[in-house]
Amino acid sequence: MTQENNQTDEFLAALDQSLVGGSFVKLTLGQYTGPEEGLKQIIIRHVVVKREDKLSFTYRYKTRDIVKNYGPGEAFDRIATALEGDFKVGTLFTTEFDLSTQTMKRTKPTHKDAPSTSHDRDKVRTIEAKKTSWLYDLKITDANGTVFKTAQDKFRQINKYVEILSPLLKNTDTERTLRIADMGSGKGYLTFALYDYLTKTLGLKAEVTGVEYRTDMVALCNEIAIHSDFDGLKFVEGGIAEYEAGPLDMLIALHACDTATDDAIAKGIAANAEWIVVAPCCHKQIRREIEGHKAQNDLGFLLKHGIFVERQAEMVTDGLRSLILEYCGYSTKVFEFISDAHTPKNVMITATKNPKAKLHDPEILEKIHAAKAYFGIKTHHLEKMLEIPA
Repeated sequence: MTQENNQTDEFLAALDQSLVGGSFVKLTLGQYTGPEEGLKQIIIRHVVVKREDKLSFTYRYKTRDIVKNYGPGEAFDRIATALEGDFKVGTLFTTEFDLSTQTMKRTKPTHKDAPSTSHDRDKVRTIEAKKTSWLYDLKITDANGTVFKTAQDKFRQINKYVEILSPLLKNTDTERTLRIADMGSGKGYLTFALYDYLTKTLGLKAEVTGVEYRTDMVALCNEIAIHSDFDGLKFVEGGIAEYEAGPLDMLIALHACDTATDDAIAKGIAANAEWIVVAPCCHKQIRREIEGHKAQNDLGFLLKHGIFVERQAEMVTDGLRSLILEYCGYSTKVFEFISDAHTPKNVMITATKNPKAKLHDPEILEKIHAAKAYFGIKTHHLEKMLEIPA
């Protein structure tokens, strides 16, 4: 018997032990080198279907997921075949230890609790109120995990946030470490929620940095991160414009005021971020442009009223942000988000890098110029930050 066979047998024995003992969380097969186009990895979970134990295989491709359930015997055979064939790495996650075929050493467990075995793979698991110490430390819940009446809106916002980000993150390779910056993180409610969801629910490795200019907030959040055993989460003091991000997978800026949102988007593009997520607040720069250079067009009857100018400025600002992101090679979505207690603004923009997009497409640039001319806008701050031709 070869050393590879011995290693596979040892790995499968550990899997069997975790299933029998109830400590199994999930198993991932990664670094695929086979001929099947688009296949990235397989994620295996324990489910109960019609009272029968099954191992559910999620085959993750670049553009879709395929799920198949197998009985334990067939599942073990398929795992062995994969490890001795086209998948170079297998990682077993249990509540007692993690085990990778790369080292065959048992390490500290990523997960503390085993997931439910109910067959409900489509539901997004939101943040649980009970047994979540950071929610208690941030005064969202009491010691028993009951959400305070005064914090119900904040708790809904936390879970809506996770629900929005889930489709962006669900196909992430579990072998990579995500690098994320949350610009203007404040008291850290959503930063903690994201890290919790990434590491506990999705089983991903993450290095998340919250950037906040208030010293007391930074100190509080770092203390709570340590208390929560969130080793990959830290908070640093500083402003968005001054922060040196370095390479990033995701940049987030929620309720950054006026052009601070543009500063954050520019940082994300410069950092080559795969995802940029912003919920803009205030749109003063474009409102001043519209009021200062009133264009003569069929919107004149609206723009003579201050309240309409304000609303128009919001749509134009964020519409141009979306176009500029597309010009820089991203696909964008703009939709409603639950507003923060400090601002009624409730629009969110998510941008995902599109490898098929034509970078610096002249047709998109023409649309940007036409929109600016129509509304009497000489420059958009984001356009200036990115040095886009006027």
